[in-house]
Amino acid sequence: MNPDNLIKMANQIGAFFEAMPNREQAVKDIAAHIQRNWDPRMRTAMLQHIGSNGGTGLSPMVRDAFQLVQQAG
Repeated sequence: MNPDNLIKMANQIGAFFEAMPNREQAVKDIAAHIQRNWDPRMRTAMLQHIGSNGGTGLSPMVRDAFQLVQQAG
């Protein structure tokens, strides 16, 4: 999986939820969307990207959402 494509997709999801007034809820909603709609291989590839270089290129909200995704397993 190409990390650049995954970063672009994740940031697009984050941009949609960024307009929400409650940041904490927005992060949870981003994580839920990723859990529901991303193939496990996509989630694994993104978590590896985050682990290897801190999630360079991801918005802060998306990075926070992936922490929740990782915790959920």
